[in-house]
Amino acid sequence: MVGHREEEPVYEIAVAVPKRRVKEGDESEDCVEVLVDEFRKAGLITDRVVGIADEFIKLAAPLETLGRTAAKLRMRKPTHIGMDLQFEWEDVNAFVRQPDGSLFSWCERFHFYRHLIYGIVNKSQSDIILKWDMEEIHWERGEPLLQRLESESIVKQVFPMHIETKRKELLRSWALNWLDFTKQPIDDIYSYFGTKIAVYFAFLGMYTRWMLFPAGLGLISQLIDFGPFQLLVLPIFFVSITLWAVMFFQFWKRKNSALLTRWQISYSVEADPGYDLGYKLSGKEWSLVQSTVELAGKEGQDRRKDKEKFQREEWFGAFLRVRNDAIVILCIICLQLPFELAYAHLYEVVGSDVIKFGLTAIYLFLIQHFTRIGGKVSVQLINHEKNVSREYRADSLVYKVFGLYFMQSYIGLFYHALLHRNFKTLRQVLIQRLIISEVLENLWENSFPYLKYSYKKHKVRKNKRHEKGSTRGKIQFASRVEKEYLKPSYSASIGEELEDGLFDDFLELALQFGMIMMFACVFPLAFAFAALVCPVQNNITEIRTDALKLLVIMKRPEPRTSVTIGAWLNIFQFLIVMSICTNSALLVCLYDQEGKWKIEPGLAAILVMEHVLLLIKFGVSRFVPEEPAWVRANRVKNATQAQDVCSKQLLRTISAKATKDD
Repeated sequence: MVGHREEEPVYEIAVAVPKRRVKEGDESEDCVEVLVDEFRKAGLITDRVVGIADEFIKLAAPLETLGRTAAKLRMRKPTHIGMDLQFEWEDVNAFVRQPDGSLFSWCERFHFYRHLIYGIVNKSQSDIILKWDMEEIHWERGEPLLQRLESESIVKQVFPMHIETKRKELLRSWALNWLDFTKQPIDDIYSYFGTKIAVYFAFLGMYTRWMLFPAGLGLISQLIDFGPFQLLVLPIFFVSITLWAVMFFQFWKRKNSALLTRWQISYSVEADPGYDLGYKLSGKEWSLVQSTVELAGKEGQDRRKDKEKFQREEWFGAFLRVRNDAIVILCIICLQLPFELAYAHLYEVVGSDVIKFGLTAIYLFLIQHFTRIGGKVSVQLINHEKNVSREYRADSLVYKVFGLYFMQSYIGLFYHALLHRNFKTLRQVLIQRLIISEVLENLWENSFPYLKYSYKKHKVRKNKRHEKGSTRGKIQFASRVEKEYLKPSYSASIGEELEDGLFDDFLELALQFGMIMMFACVFPLAFAFAALVCPVQNNITEIRTDALKLLVIMKRPEPRTSVTIGAWLNIFQFLIVMSICTNSALLVCLYDQEGKWKIEPGLAAILVMEHVLLLIKFGVSRFVPEEPAWVRANRVKNATQAQDVCSKQLLRTISAKATKDD
């Protein structure tokens, strides 16, 4: 095999351990020294950094270590002939590299790191006694060392590190690049953060560009007087934005498939329970997977009984999901609905605009916390469901929590629009909510993590001064790894058990999309307001603030393998259907209230238009393929090449066997 050039080690993982308070003479039994030694035996490069309060072990993996780990895990990778074959380090040149030239993606490398560091076990025939600050720790035979030290609070955290050169390059070309408002280095984002975050920013960038069309159309419809055709302006605008939304999501599917093809990723990765990037299945999930494997592997036994048992498990899991959904719905109806209606009614009877604005601010602030509590309850309910993978669990959580936020965000608007038919108040509420919700979200997403990070640094400095017995003198954080350790994790506000911070980002987008789509006929300027006008936060600045949050404020997130936007796509599709229904009803109420037509023919026209739009919405997917032609052609070409190679190998095998028999 051709030798690989040696490169400077790139430290991507850090392990935080507390400083030793007692210096012992023999360090051979010190648990941290043993851990570092085992890291090196596993082929990792280590670098120890002493911080103000803790000590850190930085880890880097040479390419050969990563390659041999991939071969050991029997990982399959795409080759130059189009086939996905089991990776072999000796045949490394046969495999396709990543867009940035690296052999393995960040998702794959993180998976290898987890396997290497958590795969260190006691292989001796007896327990090993380790020491830490005059205490003895028994490392049992066959027990993973890192998990043992985590249970003893000796290993405080294992986290990915930012790579400073790449981080600064992304800051320059992405987060701080305001020359092109929607241009993003998606391939670089994928190489640095992984698939899920790259797909989110690709979606956000495309959504922002496409938003310019309804924003411009809304401005034209409100600023230009069309004279005798003014009556048709709102219906035409309604039809146009509906077609825009349908076409956008169809073309997003095409872009998504093109990105996955460019990154050499197949959809099967998401559903493969064996491709687990650091996530540990719970006992119930693992037993369900094991039962599936056992059922598939049994030969000669009573398969009928096994099949019935597996079906019972499947239907029982479905029953648990339905039960939990019913609990969430009942909580919404019994607890949240009365509170929402009380706020909407109070808004109607209050006369002062200042008081209304303050009432909306207080309401949104309180309801955010109440809904987050509901989200945490949903997490606990999901822990009792039997979902076979992390993605199914995450999707179940998304549906439940979005139901809570859907009620919180829209029930008051429905109250003003359909019960009171007060469209002036409805427009006022829409403007206030777009402003206040964006301000609150911006403060929560960016200010709170920064304040949390600043408080942690202050606490470390305070403890250090207390140890020295002096309140004077400035204490500087000299090591970058310690600063990253103190930064908050990129996790969802409802908890980090299932989802990362993209949960809140997608939730914010979905709520905004629903608000501007479902009430478009009442307030066409909402699109321009969301895309361009809002001075605090709009979709253009959302790209940059989210990028800065990831690169500056937060730890480097653990990569996730989601290859699509998952359940959020179904939620956006649901909101499109809802917008067709609500805007049809709003047009009837609006024109009937203003006396612009008689209710009977007007209602008939709106109902016809509603049914036509629903047919168009579900029919567009039949006419606009979800894959570009070059993606399909590439897949067919790879399949043909793979078939040719397999045929040639099979013919050689048959020929060799026939020759041997002769």
